[in-house]
Amino acid sequence: MSALLEVRNVESGYRRGFVVLRGISLRVREGEIVALLGPNGAGKTTLLRTLMGLIPDQPEKGEVLFRGQLLRGREPHEITRMGMVLVPEGRGIFPELTVAENLALVGSSRRIRSEEWEAVLDRFPVLRERRGQVAGTLSGGEQQMLALARALLLRPSLLLLDEPSLGLAPRVVAEIFSGLQTLNREGLAVLLVEQNARMALRIAHYGYVLEAGRLVLEGPAERLREDPNVQALYLGVAQEPSPKGFRRWRPRRRWS
Repeated sequence: MSALLEVRNVESGYRRGFVVLRGISLRVREGEIVALLGPNGAGKTTLLRTLMGLIPDQPEKGEVLFRGQLLRGREPHEITRMGMVLVPEGRGIFPELTVAENLALVGSSRRIRSEEWEAVLDRFPVLRERRGQVAGTLSGGEQQMLALARALLLRPSLLLLDEPSLGLAPRVVAEIFSGLQTLNREGLAVLLVEQNARMALRIAHYGYVLEAGRLVLEGPAERLREDPNVQALYLGVAQEPSPKGFRRWRPRRRWS
C-alpha cells in the first residue's frame, strides 16, 4: 500500500520556540487504520492539529505530506478539500443547531448530491429520525455519530479521529468502532487517537505510542496489543519493550 500521509521528523508546538512534539515520524497507508496511543498530555491532539494546519506557523521543523503534497502553509479548509478531515475531541458540533442544520453546514464547503445525503442518513438511521432535534440534546453517542456523518459528507480519504470513545457507554463505543471497521473495509483510511488502547488496537492495522511528545514505540497492532509494555505505559510503569517486531526512536524514560 502506498503512503497516504507521511510525517517526517516533525517538531511542533503552540507558539514558536515552545516545542510539544519532537522528531515525530509516522505513516498512514491507503486503506489502513493507524492507532496513535499515549497518556494525556503526550501530544496526540497537538499532532492532529498540526496535520490539519490548525496551529499557525507549525510545524517548526520537518515535513507533512498528504498524497505526496507538502501541507506547510496550507489552510485547514484547503487540507480538508484535499481529502483529510478531522473529527475533533468533543465532536465539534454546533449544539444550538438541529441535526439537519449541522449537516447542511457541510454544503458551504462542497456541493453535496442528494444520494450522498441519503447514504449518510442510511448509515446513521438515528440521525434521520432526529433531523429536527437540537444537536445539544442528543446523547453522547448520537453526537459522535453526527460528527462522523458531517465528516463523511466531506468525502475524506483519510479521517483523523480524536478520542471518539470519550464519555460513551461501552455498548455505544463498540457500535462506533464497528462502524469504523465498516468504513475502513470500504476504503477509508483512519488515524485514530484513542485512550481506549485495547479497543483501538483491536481494529487498527498498525500503532504508535507517544510519550512526552516523542514516539517511543511502534509496531503492527496485533503485536502491540499482545505486548505487556503497552499496558504498562497506561499504568505508569515503564518496561523494556520486546526487541522483536518493534522500532524505537529514543530510549524510554521511567515515569514518576
